[in-house]
Amino acid sequence: MVPVTSLWIPILLSSVIVFVASSIVHMVLPVHRNDVRRLDQEDAVMNALRPFRLPPGDYAVPHAGSSANMKNPAFIEKMSKGPVVYMTVVPSGPPAMGTSLALWFLYSVLVGIFAAYIGGRALTPGAHYLEVFRFVGCSAFMGYSLALLQNSIWWKRNWPMTIKSMIDGLVYALLTAGTFGWLWPR
Repeated sequence: MVPVTSLWIPILLSSVIVFVASSIVHMVLPVHRNDVRRLDQEDAVMNALRPFRLPPGDYAVPHAGSSANMKNPAFIEKMSKGPVVYMTVVPSGPPAMGTSLALWFLYSVLVGIFAAYIGGRALTPGAHYLEVFRFVGCSAFMGYSLALLQNSIWWKRNWPMTIKSMIDGLVYALLTAGTFGWLWPR
């Protein structure tokens, strides 16, 4: 058994490596450039929504309010008539990535902590590189990728975007696993 406290270097270093890799994936490579589409009449839609002063949050249109109301003929008619929209409203203003980047890094640290915990419970000091790679990589993949499926299953996120993000998660998991395998206590 290896305590998580003895794995801080691989946790932090793998988080930095994942942060750099994700920056390359999202800013340099063209992989995610078409994940979301532009509305043909973007200005008209924005002008139509602006008077409602929607506070930041997640919205569904139409919204049933309860599972019982999902059987209500008026709700069913709205769903049939469309459009059906799931949307996230964020605060207005110029793009600001600082908070998102900081939260992404902290998330990578959290994935690393859980991967370290699972690997540390399953393995001993001096474990072979591939054993560490297998446990930590699988754990990190679960943290980076598996929960993304829910977005397509329940919120109708487009499947290609989800699959590409899961592939990104696989890359991040492999980088995490390699870092842990390299720096595992001897």
